Order: sequence, then C-alpha cells, then structure tokens
Amino acid sequence: MTDAEWVVVRPLLPVPGWMQGQGGQPEAYCHRAMPDAIGYLVDNGIKWRAMPADFPPWHRVYAFFRRWRDRGMVREFHDRVRGQVRERAGHDALPTLG
Repeated sequence: MTDAEWVVVRPLLPVPGWMQGQGGQPEAYCHRAMPDAIGYLVDNGIKWRAMPADFPPWHRVYAFFRRWRDRGMVREFHDRVRGQVRERAGHDALPTLG
C-alpha cells in the first residue's frame, strides 16, 4: 500500500479500544500491515497459513480480519471506499442502477 493509499484507508479503520480509553493492551502489530496482508492474500489467492514471513503471523492477520468482518467493518470499509472513488469520478456516492 502506498503512502497516498494509506492516507485514504487509515481514517476508515476502527480505532483500537485502548486508544479510546477503554482499557486493554496496545496491539503488537501495525494496522497498516493488516490491510496489506489481507490484500496480498486476496490478490495472490493464497491460504491464510501460507502468508509470507514479511507480514505479521497469519493467525494475527486472520484475527483482525475476522473481528472487522464480524462487526460489519469489511462491508462498511468497502462501501466507504467505493463512495469516495465514485465521488472523485463525479458520480453520486451510492450507485442508483444495478
């Protein structure tokens, strides 16, 4: 993920509870690595356990993905990015046909 892409993606990711004063420990892995790892997995069609060593351990990436998916954040993230792309192209944020 490029720096320009990260600037767009970062505000769309959930804020960890410990940063909101809800307790807990700081997470051990950078949030920027998680969408990168998930994108790599999807782009290359690999299995979770085949995640390269350049990324955090597969089980931590999967835990982030599962938490985001179960809370509906994957769909929300997709919808927000789609809306931003459509608006930059001069269209309404929500598609009206199809």
